[in-house]
Amino acid sequence: MTTPASPVNRLRPRRSCLAVPGSNPRFLEKAQGLPADQVFLDLEDACAPLAKPEARHTIVKFLNEGDWTGKTRVVRVNDWTTHWTYRDVVTVVEGAGQNLDCIMLPKVQNAEQVVALDLLLTQIEKTMGFEVGKIGIEAQIENAQGLNNVNAIAQASPRLETIIFGPADFMASINMKSLVVGEQPPGYPADAYHYILMKILMAARANDLQAIDGPYLQIKNVDGYREVAGRAAALGFDGKWVLHPGQVEAANEVFSPSQADYDHAELILDAYEWCTSEAGGKKGSAMLGDEMIDEASRKMALVIAGKGRAAGMRRTSKFEIPGN
Repeated sequence: MTTPASPVNRLRPRRSCLAVPGSNPRFLEKAQGLPADQVFLDLEDACAPLAKPEARHTIVKFLNEGDWTGKTRVVRVNDWTTHWTYRDVVTVVEGAGQNLDCIMLPKVQNAEQVVALDLLLTQIEKTMGFEVGKIGIEAQIENAQGLNNVNAIAQASPRLETIIFGPADFMASINMKSLVVGEQPPGYPADAYHYILMKILMAARANDLQAIDGPYLQIKNVDGYREVAGRAAALGFDGKWVLHPGQVEAANEVFSPSQADYDHAELILDAYEWCTSEAGGKKGSAMLGDEMIDEASRKMALVIAGKGRAAGMRRTSKFEIPGN
């Protein structure tokens, strides 16, 4: 495994992670103008087997020549059980490694598969003269074995940035009784995905990684998308895949704090900083209106404020020192 030569921002904004077929130049062109936080150019499920070799070169061209300003640039390669993976990685990274942020590895079942990708990336970076360790890895959990091993997977490489839930393959792998990806199976009165999402979230947070929810395939049902995305956002997930431009705005909204929550979080941080200062009496807790705040409040507020800042939100309120 590798250690980055210099600090790398592993916590990039990923509220909306747009999937784009690597074999479709028209979609690759359009994706550059959409307000998605992340765009991943897909060599796996979105590419037919016969189209994969040419799609690698198409992706290299668009990474090098396209304008991806403000977006996290990711390529999803094929999984290690196929014969395409090594060539996907070599062609894309050698050809466009300087314009690539992460490689997404699907159907990860154990830590060794992440280590193998890390080693291959290191060899390519050294050969090409790239900064070693700069390219991150996103690991997609898509079956029961991967979920059982998710803690080890999350610790497998310092390159890891996200753990992603892949609902379609996962539902098939456990024989879930539903044909609508992301929707609740009929006959089960609770949330069938709660355990899966929480296990992924705990593994991610224990290792300072982001947790990303997978796609919602009914692309014209934006209300349905919002509902499913809201479930993941409520638990603490950082973002969700989008398969259609119509889902981008919904994802960015759902995974950003409301203006009121953002303002409140910033006020808590200001109030706590003041009350613990010399001028504020060096107190461990204080009142903000009718609310008592303390160190735990500060930690919770940091999360909301961080999400708001990353989303480019601006404050609409200002902290006033009590008694002034």
